[in-house]
Amino acid sequence: MQNFEKGKPLALLVLRLALAAIFIYHGYPKLFGHTHEAIQDFVRMGLPGYFAYISGLIEFFGGCLLIVGLFTPLVGLLLTLEMAIGIWKAGHLAADPMAVHGYELPLALAASAFVLATSGAGLISLDHALFRSSARRSKTRA
Repeated sequence: MQNFEKGKPLALLVLRLALAAIFIYHGYPKLFGHTHEAIQDFVRMGLPGYFAYISGLIEFFGGCLLIVGLFTPLVGLLLTLEMAIGIWKAGHLAADPMAVHGYELPLALAASAFVLATSGAGLISLDHALFRSSARRSKTRA
């Protein structure tokens, strides 16, 4: 089991990079490409059209932050909430909870983002480089 613990920093890095690729891919068009279509999709789901911009910001810039591992718990929480709202408002879950194929991607993304929100970015991240070292410095001063 100790061998698995040694792989945790690499596993968190791989998870961050995979999620970043998916979220950037989905967030970019909402902000820089097919914004009008995204707004229409959000309105069809019963959400205000400007939520397309909010979603695009969270996905695109959240994905960018995941790549470098900065503010990972906060980004993970925001992405988890966004995916949960997406599952709920898209209506897939309400229509037939057993039809997992209708919401499997946002469910997997929400679960993965939640892992990062609760576990953090890991050793291979700016979070670790910036915030762990400052925490150690404040402990030595006390």
